Amino acid sequence: MTWRPQPSDRFYRVIVRTGLALRRLFRIRVIVTGQEHLPAPERRSDAPQPLSRGVTPGRGAVVAITHFGYLDFAFAELLLWRHSRAQMRFLVTQGAADHWFAGPAVSAAGHVVVGYGAGSHAYDAAVQKLREGEYIAILPEAGVSRSFRVRECKTGAVRMAAEACVPIIPVSIWGSHRLMTRRHGFSPARAWRAPVRIHIGEPVIVGPSQDVQRATEALRETLQAGIDACIADFPLQPAPGAWWMPADLGGGAPTEEERQRLDAAEGPRRAGVRRR
Repeated sequence: MTWRPQPSDRFYRVIVRTGLALRRLFRIRVIVTGQEHLPAPERRSDAPQPLSRGVTPGRGAVVAITHFGYLDFAFAELLLWRHSRAQMRFLVTQGAADHWFAGPAVSAAGHVVVGYGAGSHAYDAAVQKLREGEYIAILPEAGVSRSFRVRECKTGAVRMAAEACVPIIPVSIWGSHRLMTRRHGFSPARAWRAPVRIHIGEPVIVGPSQDVQRATEALRETLQAGIDACIADFPLQPAPGAWWMPADLGGGAPTEEERQRLDAAEGPRRAGVRRR
């Protein structure tokens, strides 16, 4: 049985500082727009002041992150940490929690473990954390999109936000998939001075009476719009047929039709399961 330490702010800071050190080591340039859409840092001496569209600083949110590569979560985590020292809690699979090395880290960082069953316990735990003012990070595509277009999203982000009465913060990340993604392992040469582009969309407010499927599709469109904005001013000019560019932009990634066929061949998606 894996040893599971109690959640520790100190351990979380160690993880974040390690990420920041690696970013400095490889001189990775992170370009961020839309920071005005992030909840303002809460100060003990200040009374909470509502932001636009009902967002209240320091009162929890679902952070929905695009998923084109294996390091997207890390850049989103560093973004929130630098903005307001926020500690995001990710939904993590039971397999990762049971791992001899990753398990203690998952526990110490306070992440929410999705069990091997239906996952209802994890869902309830995540909603409770949202109500307590935590940030719950979700990769709603539930797997890397090999077409590098935002694919169909699971409804969990919308359902959690609606039940906990918190906003969804859409975070679109472009460029981190060049560092590490399916069939393209980490390359120090690609990472050296690599640009990573992040766009934070306007907070999405989901009412309890809204149609979950429509709201989820609207979230997907918002995330894709953020990706389009990132690509439009990405500082690296891709070569014709570059593997990390979408097919409809002249890149070598699979088309949406090919992506759907390959996804279907792999079977149902499960959040947190890494595929090669």
